[in-house]
Amino acid sequence: MTIEIILAASFFTLLGVAYVKGYDIVRQYSQDHLPQFYLIMATIRILLVATTFGLYVFFTDNRENTIRFAIIYIIMYGVMMVVTLKLRH
Repeated sequence: MTIEIILAASFFTLLGVAYVKGYDIVRQYSQDHLPQFYLIMATIRILLVATTFGLYVFFTDNRENTIRFAIIYIIMYGVMMVVTLKLRH
């Protein structure tokens, strides 16, 4: 279970860094496109998170580990959303 937590934390860290760096680039070159950037990144993030979670649930046999992972994953997603919004707004 610890390897899943480490991978999930790495996944959310990469998503957060991609959002922050992308936000900086869009803000520097075209501030008018920030709302579209936010919408596209929010869509990409939720699709990647849902796909990753779905694959984990599909390929895991242990129900208790799946439930624990789901709770941790949802908490990490919420924290990522709050941190990226606080960093850029």
